Amino acid sequence: PSWRLLLLTAALVLGRTAAARCPPPCVCDNLRAHTLCLNGSLTAIPNTIPQLTKKLDLRGNSFMVIPAGAFLATPYLTHLDLQRCKLERLEEGAFRGLGRLVYLNLASNSIALLYQESLDGLSSLQQLILTGNRIEEIQPGAFGHLGSLTVLDLRANALVYLPDMVFQGLQVLRWLRLSHNALHVLGSEAFAALPALRRLSLDHNELQALPGEALARLEGATRLDLGHNPITYVAEEALAMASLKNLFLDHAALQDVAPDAFTRSPQLRTLDLRENQLQGLLPLAGVGRLVRISLSGNPLFCSCLLRPFHEWLVRARVQVEGACAAPPALCGQRLDSLRPQEMRCGHPQLLPSPAAPSEHPRAAGSRQCPQGCACSPDFRHGSCENRALQEIPQGFPKDTRLLDLRRNAFGTVPAGAFPGLKELVSLHLQSCGITALRPGALRGLESLVYLYLTDNSLSTLAAAAFEGAPRLAYLDLDRNTFTHLPTSTFQLLPNLISLHLQHNAIGELAEGNLAGAQGLRWLYLAGNAIRHIAPAALAPAKMLEKLHLEGNHLAEVPTAALRGLAALSELKLSRNPIKRLGDGAFLPVASSLQHLYLDNMGLERISHGAFAGLGPKIRSLYLERNKMSNIPDMSNFTGLEILNLRDVPFRCDCQLLPLRRWIDKLNLRVGATCGSPAEAQGLKVKLSPTFQTCPGWGRGKAGGASPDKATTASKPSKKKRSGKSPARGFKKSRA
Repeated sequence: PSWRLLLLTAALVLGRTAAARCPPPCVCDNLRAHTLCLNGSLTAIPNTIPQLTKKLDLRGNSFMVIPAGAFLATPYLTHLDLQRCKLERLEEGAFRGLGRLVYLNLASNSIALLYQESLDGLSSLQQLILTGNRIEEIQPGAFGHLGSLTVLDLRANALVYLPDMVFQGLQVLRWLRLSHNALHVLGSEAFAALPALRRLSLDHNELQALPGEALARLEGATRLDLGHNPITYVAEEALAMASLKNLFLDHAALQDVAPDAFTRSPQLRTLDLRENQLQGLLPLAGVGRLVRISLSGNPLFCSCLLRPFHEWLVRARVQVEGACAAPPALCGQRLDSLRPQEMRCGHPQLLPSPAAPSEHPRAAGSRQCPQGCACSPDFRHGSCENRALQEIPQGFPKDTRLLDLRRNAFGTVPAGAFPGLKELVSLHLQSCGITALRPGALRGLESLVYLYLTDNSLSTLAAAAFEGAPRLAYLDLDRNTFTHLPTSTFQLLPNLISLHLQHNAIGELAEGNLAGAQGLRWLYLAGNAIRHIAPAALAPAKMLEKLHLEGNHLAEVPTAALRGLAALSELKLSRNPIKRLGDGAFLPVASSLQHLYLDNMGLERISHGAFAGLGPKIRSLYLERNKMSNIPDMSNFTGLEILNLRDVPFRCDCQLLPLRRWIDKLNLRVGATCGSPAEAQGLKVKLSPTFQTCPGWGRGKAGGASPDKATTASKPSKKKRSGKSPARGFKKSRA
């Protein structure tokens, strides 16, 4: 028919026209909508690429920089490959207009920094490949617009540190690949807000300890790769990942694994411990679903000390891979073929408790170990855990570095309780019924860094108790019976960094309480009964970065006490009975504050100037479960990565219109709902029809802008230039 001939002719004409626009040295396949410009000498993105191109391959060129709006002429792209293009910088807005792109490959370039707006406009992106660059730093918010991303590949870069909330916005990310970097520090909230993550690859980094606090945020992750890190020890309850099934700790430097290391990961099924330095293991607790454990390549000593572990393997029906390295008679024999009677006593390097007889008493006697305790000289650990001891035992090897005395009944720690332990680094005294730490109790512990006194009955501390332990940095006094902090307790601890005093009965912080704690960075006081903080109480801790005061009895923000805390980045005031926020409440820390927790307080009113001074540095703000009906203008909070407004009864009338317009432009799920009027109750603020009768409503909808101050933030204005429709932005934020 003539209409078919007409269509065919038109298609041929359009094809020839498109082919004629194909820029040299590119090859354009118009039928498949593919354009290839491979290994050429292009120094800029061609602006004559066919507009209907869906797949664009630019590998092997020399662009150096991707400028803003470089791909505005090809809005239908779904796949973009920029490998090996000598890229050093992505300008803000470089990919603006590519709302259909699902795959972006930037591997093997020289990108060193990801800016906050570098990836703006990629709302449909599912895979982002950044392997083999020189990325040293990721600015907060860099991934904030990638709400559809499922795979993020950052392998083989130069990352050393991951700050808190660095991956905020990646709500559907399933695989995060961070292998082959130089990571050795992870922020405790580095992996927060990744609810869909199932696999995390951290292998081939420089982690020296299991980053348990950061990993605990990954409640849904099922696979964790930590191999090829210099981790030497997995401590008790070190890993709390409720859904974890596969854990890889191969090719590390493991010398010991605590029996209850994985009790908080009850779904664990496979455990890979190949190529470490393990001479033995004890039965693992709390892993009833474990199916396989791999121990190949470890120097396993198959003596009687390994017999409990071997019996547990049989009893729990766990498959095991690995072979004995010693004694000579069993060298090379597979663990799963051993018989219990073959595993005889006589390990000259691992000292057993007296309950396990030794064939070499002279070897055992050549190194001391208190009766009833177990010493591991190779690991330099000593343990007398849960032995009903009433006095602290003495006579541990002088090179002991970790001493575990938990769950005993010491009552007091006398002066000189740990003679000769100059190399001791970590001391565990949790749940020992301790009521007093006598002056000189820690004398001689000149290398001590970690002291755990949780779950005891301490109500007071004298500064003299810390005499002789000048390097102490981490002091945990949670769940004791303190009602106040004795003045000058910390005078002899110049290197104290972290102080835990949570869940005590402290009623106030007075001037002088923290005297001498000039290096303190983290202060945890949650779950006390604090009603008052003296204006000068925190003054000695000028380097304080985190202050946790949630769950106390404060009736107002302790503004005066915050003066001088120029480094404070995190403040938690949740679950305090603070009903009103006055003007300038956070002004003393406005230049440094990044994370502010004001949730669950029964907050009824926030004054217009309450957030004065706060602005782009604020990255997370928690206001959920309060009682206010409106909040002041926050349009200058342009760096927000988390804003939680759930369970706040907003009055959705015209006074709330500036807030409604502002959250409409955020790429965040804020959870704001209407509490009134009746016709809007329970609706999301964005969906409430009550705003449609407000003056200026039509102008704001049509023009995408408003004279209201709340709509002038820099980030939303950039999103409008990207060409996204109002409806598209409305759907993404789900406020």
